[in-house]
Amino acid sequence: MTISITQQQRQQLIRAAMTARQLAYAPYSAKSVGAALMTADGIIYTGCNIENAALSPGLCAERVAMAKAISAGERHFTAIAICGGPLDAPAVPEELFYPCGVCRQMLAEFCSGEMIVICASDEQHYQQLTLAELLPYPYPPDNH
Repeated sequence: MTISITQQQRQQLIRAAMTARQLAYAPYSAKSVGAALMTADGIIYTGCNIENAALSPGLCAERVAMAKAISAGERHFTAIAICGGPLDAPAVPEELFYPCGVCRQMLAEFCSGEMIVICASDEQHYQQLTLAELLPYPYPPDNH
């Protein structure tokens, strides 16, 4: 099944991720990240990164958005947008933030390889990939 989104949906996701980024708690890296996850029904859940002095308890924006959606009963997702960077500086078009390996595997738990992943600095500067391009060999959920 091929997943597609409209230009309007892509812009809506990027804007939502940019807004979520404003809520990030990133005192250690100074890299605020926002994510916007779209369900198959078009509902958008957002998340921001939440850092911690101990490092490993920190949460990525993508997993925060997924946790919000999953805890609301959602299980089918079509796209996610990720925006990041320092809040006190203008967006750098060449600086795109990609999901970390843990987030890629978390997405693979609930999403097909056709899921759209948009890494953006703003609405004009982005790269659109599929989850399979970012994680070609996920650990399969049915391999437990």
